[in-house]
Amino acid sequence: MKARFFSLIDNLNIDGVDKTYVLPLPVTNHDAIDYIRTHTPDGYAIVYTKKSALDLGQNAIKRMIDVASSTGAGMLYSDYYRVKGNQKEAVPTIDYQLGSVRDDFDFGSLILLSADALKTTNATDYLYAALYDLRLQIAKNFPIIHLNEFLYTEFEEEKCSGGEKQFDYVDPKNRIVQIEMESACTNYLKSIGAYLTADFKKISFDEAKFETQASVIIPVKNRYKTIADAIDSVLSQTTNFPFNLLIIDNNSIDGTSEIIEKFAKSDNRVVHIVPERLDLGIGGCWNCGINNAKCGKFAIQLDSDDVYQDQQTLQTIIDAFYDQNCAMLIGSYTITSFDMKPLPPGLIDHKEWTNENGHNNALRINGLGAPRAFYTPLLRSIQLPNTSYGEDYAMGLRISREYKIGRIYTSLYLCRRWEGNSDASLNIDKLNKNNLYKDQLRTIEIMARIQLNKNKNPSGIF
Repeated sequence: MKARFFSLIDNLNIDGVDKTYVLPLPVTNHDAIDYIRTHTPDGYAIVYTKKSALDLGQNAIKRMIDVASSTGAGMLYSDYYRVKGNQKEAVPTIDYQLGSVRDDFDFGSLILLSADALKTTNATDYLYAALYDLRLQIAKNFPIIHLNEFLYTEFEEEKCSGGEKQFDYVDPKNRIVQIEMESACTNYLKSIGAYLTADFKKISFDEAKFETQASVIIPVKNRYKTIADAIDSVLSQTTNFPFNLLIIDNNSIDGTSEIIEKFAKSDNRVVHIVPERLDLGIGGCWNCGINNAKCGKFAIQLDSDDVYQDQQTLQTIIDAFYDQNCAMLIGSYTITSFDMKPLPPGLIDHKEWTNENGHNNALRINGLGAPRAFYTPLLRSIQLPNTSYGEDYAMGLRISREYKIGRIYTSLYLCRRWEGNSDASLNIDKLNKNNLYKDQLRTIEIMARIQLNKNKNPSGIF
């Protein structure tokens, strides 16, 4: 079976291929994809996407081709090793599924593309989203196969810190990239029947009676260093409506409980809830809060590590609910150090969200932003998954299927980064577990949206 090797460098000696080619541009560009398509009339294209040295494992190319031909793969990728400085680490990748539509899915730097699959794809004019668009097109007709074998070693090119990289997708300088990625994802969702128009259900905010207009929900476990700051930032809010603070103390043992109880005794707005269950994640703690009789009409998130931007945050959020008639509202936040000094990239505002397409684009990105706030009756009717990661994303996807999600693009709270923060740098196994779960959430949501469209349009014409 013929195989051609494509890379950005011309000094690679590759065994097991018929010919090597130097790509004219990075594979994110449509000209590079067109070049690969043109020069792969049959067999397979093996594409190396980096500019650094590549070390292929024993029989790596042969193995990739054998598996691809056995499975009919349109695209194939594998686990790999990564070298950074003097350190070599194993990088297992995860299986591709229907919901793996995020544009940052890690295939590694060595991928196989079949000529048969390439022939079914259409050329684009993307400067940055061409490879992303290509694999979405391939996924419609061919399996994308993950080979759980370490077939090669790539060399690290990353220049920014993990914290900066985490927010690259919302960096204003990458806006044109985001526009292209959104376009490719939207076209894909339309082609598989998962695209939803902005035909949202209206919300009536008077359908139930509540003692308070708003409740801030703080799930917490062992955060004695930060919980007092979080509580103070809530109690200092200035509003024209009554509010309270529900703290779901998930059986803390480090002194956090005592700090909360002290606040609760001095201010009746503080409700200290200790769940009887011992198996609750963050989502489960949220369910304890929203189902509590003291929960207000709107439930507003604050992490136990963080603080609100100023004394008007709650008022701003509630006003936005009524102004935008939304079932869920997402604000913006500023990244800071533990002592609240701004850190790059600063403001995270998710301006890529639009009222017309945000609910579709939500399937492409790995998070919707913060802080999050919800209309309590709807939240109670759905309930969050009992997990400690992705529970908010799951709720955002589910709500956006039928209801409008409102946005506030000014900073509402300070998100502190410190060594004990749950968003601190994760090892590869934890990162893979998290990404696999969110891909599954997207799979569930895409299937639900396809079914929703079928029910609306039994003829199958979307």
